[in-house]
Amino acid sequence: MESPLSAAVSGLLTGAALIIAIGAQNAYVLRLGIQRSHVLPVVAICAVSDAVLIAAGVGGMGAVVAAAPGLMTAIRWLGAAFLITYGLMAGRRALARPAERGYQWGG
Repeated sequence: MESPLSAAVSGLLTGAALIIAIGAQNAYVLRLGIQRSHVLPVVAICAVSDAVLIAAGVGGMGAVVAAAPGLMTAIRWLGAAFLITYGLMAGRRALARPAERGYQWGG
């Protein structure tokens, strides 16, 4: 049986790994924050979506998905389509000139 301290350390390290790593969502929020563009709505949407996803995970969404293999396939394809689209948009922004990205240098 796992000790309470061991479980707490494991949970702390897992949470820290999820927070410390700069993922696509965090990079997007940081980019908008630097641009000072729609910061409050974006942060609110991200916080609410994170809370919903965490609640779904804790609430047994895994069991629902496991019971319906077709649902898992659909979720997988929708996730892949989202990531490909997001990646293409980020690539286009990266190749654009600074003026086209919406940055204002020096003022």
